[in-house]
Amino acid sequence: MDFRKKKVLVLLLAVIFLGLGLQLPFQTLRNMPLHQHVSVGDSIDYDINLPEFLTNQFEFNIDGVKPSCFHLGQTTPVAAKLGDLKVEVRLFGIIPVRQMMVSVVPEIRVIPGGQAIGVMVDSEGVMVVGRSAIIDEKGERHNPAAEAGVELGDTLIKINGQKVETESQVRALIDKMGQLKKPLSMEFKRKNTKEHYHTKISPIYCNETQRYRVGLFVRDSTAGVGTMTFYHPESRSYGALGHIITDIDTCQPINLNSGKVVGARIEGIRMGKKGQPGEKLGVFRAEEQISGNITKNTNCGIFGKLDKDPKNLYSKTAIPVAMASDIKEGPAEIYTVLKDNKIEKFSIEIQEIIPNGKDEGKGMIIKINDSKLLAKTGGIIQGMSGSPIIQDGKLVGAVTHVFVNDPSRGYGVLAEWMLYTANVLPKHVSKRKNEQFDVRTNVAC
Repeated sequence: MDFRKKKVLVLLLAVIFLGLGLQLPFQTLRNMPLHQHVSVGDSIDYDINLPEFLTNQFEFNIDGVKPSCFHLGQTTPVAAKLGDLKVEVRLFGIIPVRQMMVSVVPEIRVIPGGQAIGVMVDSEGVMVVGRSAIIDEKGERHNPAAEAGVELGDTLIKINGQKVETESQVRALIDKMGQLKKPLSMEFKRKNTKEHYHTKISPIYCNETQRYRVGLFVRDSTAGVGTMTFYHPESRSYGALGHIITDIDTCQPINLNSGKVVGARIEGIRMGKKGQPGEKLGVFRAEEQISGNITKNTNCGIFGKLDKDPKNLYSKTAIPVAMASDIKEGPAEIYTVLKDNKIEKFSIEIQEIIPNGKDEGKGMIIKINDSKLLAKTGGIIQGMSGSPIIQDGKLVGAVTHVFVNDPSRGYGVLAEWMLYTANVLPKHVSKRKNEQFDVRTNVAC
């Protein structure tokens, strides 16, 4: 066979190999996050669970250094010092197919939570949770707010230039301007956006309530029971719930104005069933030695600072927080309260890790397999949100959502995401300087 024919054959085989054998590796590489974090001294595992003959076709170049014989599917030591590493994946060690950044961050230790907490939130402005027709003295029906384009989930920020914070304040201003026969200049924030809009609405006298109304139901606060995830003693920062607080009627995120957390006691459990989530039945108890503010309401949970160290702990020992790259599928544990204020440990399984789910706060799929917990709750229930997930002695995340049709399974948020949101872990560790890195190339082959 002459050289030209041999070259064509090699190219043909390469195309077939790339089109069939490497389709899954390429898809997996595309799904890898562009920016990962590891604690200083830890390693990164790029194992994608493929046959060795496939994974060996990919090699890594780390910060311009090619670790000897390092291929996809192996674990490599990373920088011994803080900073950023540029990681490039190459096919056959030649063709670049993926570039990623790895940030080496300080190891953070926190005290795992599990305590039941009462959560009280006051919204920015008042949220529109309903609309209703107004029947005037002539028996005619009106809804001026609906006609003005106000939607459920919108937030009323100001009336006639005056900030509004409570339901009673809104009710009084509407009635006052109605008696003066003057229209209201109202400023709203549109649901799911940052857009503000202004409209003028003329109140109508309601024969049923005997006061002037515009046809809206509003709510200024919400409260419920949840679970604390972690406490960082050095900064007194905490994280809880693992998901954003939404309005019960509109399911829209609450724009936080202020809020606080207090201790709670669990006095009962309503078991979860298929199609019917269960819940913890608790009462707020200030004497439970937990009190603090709420400064953030996010997709990764609520965050703030405690007034003092919590007394009710499963363990007083601070444990490391796992970065996303440390977490693996397999057995883990959660801490939560089922009765009074006693924190207990229960076994679960991490079934899937979702590194790109940060926007929704869904970083893993978990399954409850502890027979005691299943017998008491039926699985994941409301009020369990925020229960810390521990794996190999590290905090890896928190319980967040339940699968309605399978209460034994649900989602968890990654602890790394919670730490960044809480500002416990800095987003930018240091400026990039090549001399900061100590990339080890003595990987055994």
